[in-house]
Amino acid sequence: MSTLPVIAAVDGSDDSLRALDWALTAARLREAPLRVVHVEHHAPWARPDGPVAGPPDPVLDQVREHLRGRSGLPALEYAAPQGAPAALLPELGATAQLVVLGSRGRGGFTGLLLGSIGMATARDAACPVVVVPRPGREVPEGRPVPPGPRVVVGLHVDGPTEAVLAFAFGEAARRDARLQAITAYPWPVQSWAAPGPLVPVPVDQDALEDETRTLAEGFLAPHRERHPGVRADLSLLPGDAAGHLVAASKDAELVAVGRHRRRFLAPARMMGSVTQAVLLHAASPVAVIPPTAGSRDTDG
Repeated sequence: MSTLPVIAAVDGSDDSLRALDWALTAARLREAPLRVVHVEHHAPWARPDGPVAGPPDPVLDQVREHLRGRSGLPALEYAAPQGAPAALLPELGATAQLVVLGSRGRGGFTGLLLGSIGMATARDAACPVVVVPRPGREVPEGRPVPPGPRVVVGLHVDGPTEAVLAFAFGEAARRDARLQAITAYPWPVQSWAAPGPLVPVPVDQDALEDETRTLAEGFLAPHRERHPGVRADLSLLPGDAAGHLVAASKDAELVAVGRHRRRFLAPARMMGSVTQAVLLHAASPVAVIPPTAGSRDTDG
């Protein structure tokens, strides 16, 4: 059985070349081929059936030049399918184990983190999608962490997606990195008493924290057993989950978050608010993980 490739989406921009370099490392770590894809954009109604690799184009020639002379490269494939990138890139995820994109681009990739192609790919692809930001993005100071490589994962105790934890532990094992699991609990706890405003609820913070820790440790336990070589630390923090994940992204190898939650009145795929905030503001690459079949979707 052949190994599914890692896909690097390129468009000739510096940001897509940074994503390409990240994808090269990911492919090597997975012992997988790397498929470099440049989507030749045209109107959606003119899209042919399925992606078809065309002849070399200037963008793929640029990639070949970028990689010229490098040693230890994974097996390389090149493709220039034609179609609407926001529709075609998610489709390509069905034949890949990972899709990697830059945070900005030119042409069809413009505004990648602002709701266009990157958001569509992260929301709709069947495989995990990694968005690589520009270097130097400023984030708030988080709590001190030990030095060394680190993978961060958001753990939502109200309904965690097992796929997110499995992906994060796998990445930490491949990269010989420590795993930092971040769980946020609501504090202060408030309630709405009609017709007045939100008012504080008499809840013992220590008891709430202990209950949250017990739930989080329970979700982590089976993954620790599967990856005994990975040191997994739990950071239990009050308040805003997105803010804590963004702060923890500083100097991290990767932040892994769940993709979306399906709600009764909104059955279509959607991106959770925490996931969107992390994509927009994190300093490290962000992996958006879809749920596996039969699991409950979570809001990052």
